[in-house]
Amino acid sequence: MKKFVLAATILAFAGFSAVQASEVKDFKTTAIVAVQDSAVKTPVKLEELPAPVTTALKSDAYKAWTATEAWSVKEGTKEYYLINVKKEAETGSVKIDKDGKPVQ
Repeated sequence: MKKFVLAATILAFAGFSAVQASEVKDFKTTAIVAVQDSAVKTPVKLEELPAPVTTALKSDAYKAWTATEAWSVKEGTKEYYLINVKKEAETGSVKIDKDGKPVQ
């Protein structure tokens, strides 16, 4: 009887684990677009930023900071790049237009 109960328990656990299994999606190939207050944010790889933007990030104002991620933002007629930056434990974000000028 003990063997029967043990076998039934093992089969029950195997059944539960099979039911809980699901397909894993690859989020690296899925584009994430966030819409907030009519602003459309699309992720951009740091190496794909326009040259004037990367030049602005290397300027004296930002050279102590390291870019961690970037977004292309379209807000009505305004278009700019929102770049998250980090310096040691501090974090922040910078808005720069396609010509490398800061956006207010």
